[in-house]
Amino acid sequence: MKVISLYSGGKDSTRAIEIALSQGHHVSAVLVMHSAEPHSHMFHTPTIELTALQAQAMGLPLRTAATSGIEGAELDDLEAALALAQDVLGIEGVVSGALRSRYQKDRIDRLCAKRGLASIAPLWGIDALTHIRDLIARRYSILFTAVASEGLDATWLGRTLDEQALEHLQQLHARTGLNLDGEGGEYETLVLWAPMFRQRLQVRLRPQMGPRSGRVVVEEASLVPVVHEGR
Repeated sequence: MKVISLYSGGKDSTRAIEIALSQGHHVSAVLVMHSAEPHSHMFHTPTIELTALQAQAMGLPLRTAATSGIEGAELDDLEAALALAQDVLGIEGVVSGALRSRYQKDRIDRLCAKRGLASIAPLWGIDALTHIRDLIARRYSILFTAVASEGLDATWLGRTLDEQALEHLQQLHARTGLNLDGEGGEYETLVLWAPMFRQRLQVRLRPQMGPRSGRVVVEEASLVPVVHEGR
């Protein structure tokens, strides 16, 4: 099926692309929504500017659209972007990295049904621990780019999501109920390398922490040749 993939540059939307490709779908492009609202409930905003480099690393065309981030209006903006992709690319479906959030998936499902598109969410319902372990096993290189939960302080900003970080997340889950995969908005991520990346993203980030939450600021970013995959 000819599809477009909603892309944020984070672990879930990146893994969704990998699965869609393995299932035989033709990913015509990635679609990145640039929201003016930094705390949008619908769209990812931290390090969103790096998706252009990530799309280049995957060898996939990039399509972008702007949205105010106002609830309701942002869905109109997404629909307009998908309608244009239907006209220009002839897409038949939309891939998303939805895990368990009904807020996002229900809205994408309804929008796809309205446009006559298939809604493809290959990670939907996956166990959180299984998902993170799979990413680590597949040697994804992932950084934490935003935190907003008890126990996640400035030291997590720019940290690698590896076995040690997962162990710490499990400890926090036991103590506070934090979602291991960040599905509750506890943290956001950036993928530097994944199995379908032809190049690796190299970044210099600056942590910016507030009283209860924080995110990184991108100071420098480029693509470099892959020497040791995923590390």
